[in-house]
Amino acid sequence: MGTFEAELYTEIMPITCGNFIDLANSGFYDGVHFHRVIPNFMCQFGCPHAKDANSRRSGTGGPDPGTTFKSCDGTMYKRTHDGGIPDEIGKEEQKLTNAVGTLSMANTGQPQSGGSQFFINTNHNSFLDWFDRQSESAHPVFGKVNKGLDLVERISKVRTRNDNPLEPVKMISVRV
Repeated sequence: MGTFEAELYTEIMPITCGNFIDLANSGFYDGVHFHRVIPNFMCQFGCPHAKDANSRRSGTGGPDPGTTFKSCDGTMYKRTHDGGIPDEIGKEEQKLTNAVGTLSMANTGQPQSGGSQFFINTNHNSFLDWFDRQSESAHPVFGKVNKGLDLVERISKVRTRNDNPLEPVKMISVRV
């Protein structure tokens, strides 16, 4: 379908960005399909089970438990028993809203449950902001699409069944 590029907020979100960079540069995301797309909401990506576009486990996976990565401030971190990373929420400078085009860490709602899955907002979803009390959601923003947002919009509008694209949308390669 095409190519898009994003900038990462490495100074504001060093843990989340370091995790993403580690996964991207190791080839973790290569060949993974978008497993959840909802028009006027978001496109979700990053589950290793989604290498098979028809996997019923899509949306349930993450990085290998106990693996390590270096944050963008040079600190080493070990992923949890289920591949999660420390949450980056609570600091004033981390109050980044889930605006159109932003990359945001997906999670289960439990602490340290974000790992490899993230979504790209195609609407301003402020109710997903960790500092917005409209809901319990806490999805930290760690980057923004700065080239090719029109492609992300097209992905969000593909035909779906249960939010899963009928015609698979595969990410060929992700590198930082």
